[in-house]
Amino acid sequence: MAQTHLHFDMHIGRKKPESVINRETACPFCDIDSLTNVLEQRGPMIWLMNKYPVLQDTYQTVLIESDDCEGDWSVYSKEHVRELLAFGVEKWLELESSGSFASVLFFKNHGPFSGGSIRHPHMQIVGLNEYDYRTQVKESDFAGLLIDRAHGVECTLSTHPRAGFFEYNVVLSEWDRLPQMADYLQILAHWILNHVNRRCQSYNFFFYRWEEKLVAKVVPRFVTSPLYVGYGIPQVANNLEEVVAEIKRLYF
Repeated sequence: MAQTHLHFDMHIGRKKPESVINRETACPFCDIDSLTNVLEQRGPMIWLMNKYPVLQDTYQTVLIESDDCEGDWSVYSKEHVRELLAFGVEKWLELESSGSFASVLFFKNHGPFSGGSIRHPHMQIVGLNEYDYRTQVKESDFAGLLIDRAHGVECTLSTHPRAGFFEYNVVLSEWDRLPQMADYLQILAHWILNHVNRRCQSYNFFFYRWEEKLVAKVVPRFVTSPLYVGYGIPQVANNLEEVVAEIKRLYF
C-alpha cells in the first residue's frame, strides 16, 4: 500500500530553534563556522544536511540562500536569484536521479505563516523514501490566467488553486530558460510582500516535476481557510482578472 502520511518526530521538533517570530533567538545559519554536514558551498549559498530531521523516513537537506539574515528573494540581485535557483534545481535533480527516493520535494518557506521556524532565508530539498508527492498533483493545479509569457516559460494566476484564493504558477517548458523562471519568482515574491495585503508577510515556493516541465507554485500565506482544513474545499477569488491586470501594470 502506498504511503499516505509522513510522520513528524515531535521530540526533534521541540529542539528546533525558532527565529521567525522570536527574533532574540540566535540564528544557526549566521554562525557559518558552526555548521556541520555541509554537502556543498557556492559563495554565500550553502547546501547541508538538516540538523533537525523532523520527518521520518526522509533525507532532509537545507539550502542556505545568502549570508544576509534579513535577505529574501524579493530583494536579492537578479544575478543572485538566478544562481540560487540553478543551484537548488541542480541539487534537487541530483537527488531525484539517484534512484534512492520515491520522490523529492523542493520548497521554500518565508514568514510566520509559511510553516518555517528560522528567519534566515533558506530552501529545503527533501528525499521521501516511500511517499510519491506526484500522486497528489493534477494538471489543473497549474492552469491559470496568463500574467506574462517569455520564450519557454510562462507566469499565471491559478484558476484552480490547490488550497485556495490566490496561487501563482511559473511553468518552465524549456529548461535553458531557468534564469527567466528565477526572474518571475522574484517578481511574485515582491508582489506578495509589497502589494497583496499589508498583513501578508509570508509565502511559499513549491516546485514540481510535471511531465516534461518544471513548475513552481508561489502561494501567499495567511491563516488557512477552515473550509480547506475541515473539508478539503479550495476557494478561488472572483477578481482574478483584476489581480492579473494590476501585476501587469506594476511589473510588465
